[in-house]
Amino acid sequence: MTDRRLVTHLLRRLTFGPTAAEVDAAVRAGYEATLERLLRPVAPPSPPDLGAAPAPGDSREQRQAARKKQRDQVTTLVRWWLGRMAADGGAAEKLIFFWHGHWATSAQKVRSAQLMLTQQQTFRRYGSGDTGPLVRAMLRDPALILWLDGQKNTRKAPNENLAREVMELFTLGVGAYTEDDVKAGARVLTGWQIDRATGQARLVPKRHDDQPVTVLGRQVGNLDAYADLLVRHEAHLPFIVGRLWARYGGSGPAPAVPGRDTTTLLRGICLAPEFAATTGGLVKQPIEWVVGAVRQLGLTVEGTEPVLRALGQMPLRPPSVGGWPEGAAWLTTSSTLTRLRAGQKLAAKADVDGLAGADRLEALADLLALDGWTDRTRAALDGIRDPKKLLALGLASPEYAVH
Repeated sequence: MTDRRLVTHLLRRLTFGPTAAEVDAAVRAGYEATLERLLRPVAPPSPPDLGAAPAPGDSREQRQAARKKQRDQVTTLVRWWLGRMAADGGAAEKLIFFWHGHWATSAQKVRSAQLMLTQQQTFRRYGSGDTGPLVRAMLRDPALILWLDGQKNTRKAPNENLAREVMELFTLGVGAYTEDDVKAGARVLTGWQIDRATGQARLVPKRHDDQPVTVLGRQVGNLDAYADLLVRHEAHLPFIVGRLWARYGGSGPAPAVPGRDTTTLLRGICLAPEFAATTGGLVKQPIEWVVGAVRQLGLTVEGTEPVLRALGQMPLRPPSVGGWPEGAAWLTTSSTLTRLRAGQKLAAKADVDGLAGADRLEALADLLALDGWTDRTRAALDGIRDPKKLLALGLASPEYAVH
């Protein structure tokens, strides 16, 4: 792999899709300098103004109006975040997207744009650092508590949903804990209630089981001790590295990388010899495909929500606590046709003057930050003279869907 290919690979994986100018700048800077720049902390963006949380009221009309306002606020947040992805396009925003898929929480059940924004701000504050503060904060996160029925978890009627998913999906992975650990963890998490008027989570003493319990062979007596136990468990860091590798690297076992904070782990992944060999082995999720395309074509995300719905991935609406599917699940015949139709609409708005010459296939590859075309794709594109049709087919190509 040439230096340009390696740097382009890094940009494709750490960002939402590099522009040709960004690739050129990264080649001049070099691989390691580009990596350090991408992983550098950035100031958090100003959040959108969502307005006050709607009050349901007593009448049917008031409840309907409140539900409509809830939906409108979620739509505002989705559009703001898609705009952030396209405008910034960098590693910081991509990492927020990773954590959203990891701690998968849906606005459909939470029914509050403000609580979903609060969760996203938690990812912005803690997501690039040590996982300990992140896990502590997420165990108190109002949206996650509502999503996993934590408000129903009481001393007299323990609910195990949150404790189970925290260990299985968020911190340790299957096989690192027992059913007794789940039951004990649920007791530690009893009593947390969400005040929808203020958007705050608070511990209600009379609903909380304050007796010490044994979890993973250790005695714990409160939420922070439980969180610390999880992140210090021998299974935690390999599990997180595995999840990062699945989204930034590819299939197969993750390389062994040192470190405790997410930025260090990402750096280790991108510097591992195995990383360079993963090019062409990771299927783009629909959000990555759409945002990358609008960035590279110099467009906006306005009007892309129907495409994302058709492709099956809307921000803030993962299908389950396990998040969205990965890999070949996004490569159906239906999704290919949807990408082609979306590509035609994007191409209709794009500047395609650079795709009219004899070297149009090379120009198209540069525009879309691709290393090149397979013989089969090149044969399919070679006879296309219409620049807009050529661009639409390039966006729908296997090379663009799998990077």
